[in-house]
Parts: sequence; C-alpha cells; structure tokens
Amino acid sequence: MEELKKREEEARQIRRKHADWNYINNQPTKLKLALVHYIETGDLYVSAKIAGITVEEFNEQRIKARIPHVN
Repeated sequence: MEELKKREEEARQIRRKHADWNYINNQPTKLKLALVHYIETGDLYVSAKIAGITVEEFNEQRIKARIPHVN
C-alpha cells in the first residue's frame, strides 16, 4: 500500500514539473480544471468528462500542455 502511494506521488510530481502552466492557465475554466485534475490524478477518463470533451480530444490537450503520461 505504501509503495503504491509513493509511486502515485512520484507520478504526480513528474506531471507537475513538466506541465506547461502558462498554457494550462490560459485555457477556458472547464479545460483548465480538467488539466489540473489530470495532473493530480492521472485519470484521463474523468478529466475528459470534467472538460466535456472526448478522451481523445483531452489527450490532445494534455500533449499541448506538455503533461507527460506517467504509469
């Protein structure tokens, strides 16, 4: 259990570090909230739902925001 929490925190830190915060902060509110949610959780599906777009469209936004996909 502790190992899982440690890996999740490491992934979160990597996403935070590499994210283009200028890009994220200049997005419409729903998309900005969704990108931040993804950074914190790594959950593409829920993040796409928050943004009101498809998972594919959200993934394109994730790439534009330079948020890495971390397993």
